[in-house]
Amino acid sequence: MNPSYNKEPAIENRTMVLVWTVVVVLAIFLIRLLTVQILDHKYHELAQQNAIRRVNAYAPRGIIFDRNGKKIVVNRPIYDLMVVPGELPQPLDTARLADLIRLPLDELVLRLRKATTYSRFRPTLLHSQIRVEDFAQIQEGLHDFSGIYAETRTVRTYLYPAAAHALGYVGEASPELIEKSNGEYNAGDYVGISGLEKTYENYLKGKRGVQYRYVDVHNREVGRYKDGAFDSLPIPGEDLHLGLDIELQVYAEQLMANKRGSVVAIDPSTGEILTMVSTPSYDPALLVGNVRGKNYRRLQKDPLKPLFNRPLQAMYPPGSIVKSLQALIGQELGLIGPETRFPCGGGYAIAGHVVKCTHKHVALNLEESIQLSCNPYYCYVFKAMVDQNRGLKPRDGYKVWFDYMQKFNIGRKCEIDLPNERKGILPSPEYYDKIYGKNRWKSSTIISLSIGQGEFGITPLQMAHTMAIFANKGKYHAPHLVRSIGVTGQKKMKYRQIYQIPVQARHFNVVQDAMQKVVDMGTATAYGKIDSIVVCGKTGTAQNPHGEDHAVFVCFAPRDNPKIAIAVVVENAGFGGVWAAPVASLMIEKYLRGGTRRTELEERLLKARILPAGMDTASTKRL
Repeated sequence: MNPSYNKEPAIENRTMVLVWTVVVVLAIFLIRLLTVQILDHKYHELAQQNAIRRVNAYAPRGIIFDRNGKKIVVNRPIYDLMVVPGELPQPLDTARLADLIRLPLDELVLRLRKATTYSRFRPTLLHSQIRVEDFAQIQEGLHDFSGIYAETRTVRTYLYPAAAHALGYVGEASPELIEKSNGEYNAGDYVGISGLEKTYENYLKGKRGVQYRYVDVHNREVGRYKDGAFDSLPIPGEDLHLGLDIELQVYAEQLMANKRGSVVAIDPSTGEILTMVSTPSYDPALLVGNVRGKNYRRLQKDPLKPLFNRPLQAMYPPGSIVKSLQALIGQELGLIGPETRFPCGGGYAIAGHVVKCTHKHVALNLEESIQLSCNPYYCYVFKAMVDQNRGLKPRDGYKVWFDYMQKFNIGRKCEIDLPNERKGILPSPEYYDKIYGKNRWKSSTIISLSIGQGEFGITPLQMAHTMAIFANKGKYHAPHLVRSIGVTGQKKMKYRQIYQIPVQARHFNVVQDAMQKVVDMGTATAYGKIDSIVVCGKTGTAQNPHGEDHAVFVCFAPRDNPKIAIAVVVENAGFGGVWAAPVASLMIEKYLRGGTRRTELEERLLKARILPAGMDTASTKRL
């Protein structure tokens, strides 16, 4: 048998398999090519990607309302110009572009250089916050500049020139925030920088959407890609409903015009902030739009420091207003009672030093000591609490006093829903140990604390919060600005909680009796008393080593079922009953009655100018 005879059919079979394999493969390629080029349009569209533009659809921030449903902060539309450097026409007529978008030529060149450094093919913010009326003129010339397009967004509009420190402001996200946000923020995004805008950023900001648009060769948008099938709608931010009364806020700022100081008013039943005034202030509209940077620098340089948030950050010696606290703590410790009397004689002499009093009182009882604001009385009370507290060593007695003060949020933060709150100054036992040595100091060493002086500093927020506690006889909510968030009306849990000071109600009754007499027939009678409204208050004069003393007045009203608790500080104004008390009194009347008939007193405050020589409040005006 010839061996080659059997091999020929096998070779033939392999050849045929190879031929058919090639034919099948070619057929597959031909069918795929037909599909790609004729039947499936998406590959054609992918080839035209340079004609499809991805545009961010920014969410409007939530609106802010006051306690009566009045809009305080809303949004208005503006335009941002974006640039993709790699798509710019070459050569680029920068002079014409600068003239079109109203930027200095050197500034435009700098921004284009930065955009190119960032990425030649990714969009970068070129010019921000262009008003609608200005953009109408710019839009006409944009078709000559491929690679530049507009994105619509909104900026804040403040309907009242007030409450700047509470509301805060919005600005561009910093590079540090963008890096930490894991893609949540991009260059050019806006974010809350201060105030409520910062605290509630996660609620207010909403969620960004995206749109895909066809663009023709003249850089004009001609339609939506696939009729918007791949677009996502922006989700608006949640609204904030505040406890703030914007009309009362505006009124308080008017009363405090041309003065330095603070006003904080709280609804004692809820802890909601009714007003929070820091003066000199500024119109929040100054920090909106592309003039924000210039205005911010101007405010920073203002010697009156209008950006400084006095209610949360200024610390003053509490002065005589601390006497009401001393009276409460002394009673709760069983060291004094309503009929406890101490001599005055015009001063309290200790270790060669005399704590003077404004009067040479006879021996007063507890109620009279508050009504007439007797300094020696509270030196004796402080001595009883520190040196004679049930056999405790002075250091341990002081620790008991210190702990009680902290229960009133003196020396610690009130945890308001605003950033940058300071805790004030309340020296600890360890602080005095470092200065004098452990167990080598006693009440006489630190006697100035007894009348709210010395190493002692509290914020106006802490003052008002203390009055809210007095109004409720020991119960309180943590002070806060936001009443509810969004349509669900939710509130942060910690602001729903009711706290209780461990002091018996009967001790509050004694102090309230005294505080009522302060207004009815004591140091605040001249300007603090209101016809048919029972006000409980306490005047104070906070010593100031740099000039005239600060006037302080704290109060709540009405005594039964209190609706408002207030702290007023007027810097360099002297006695609290003369300048601080009338501000609080008029505000109470405005809030409870809707207005006041004491027009002469109102006019006196509106015209008063209590500022250092040569300073004015021009920075508070609108541009």
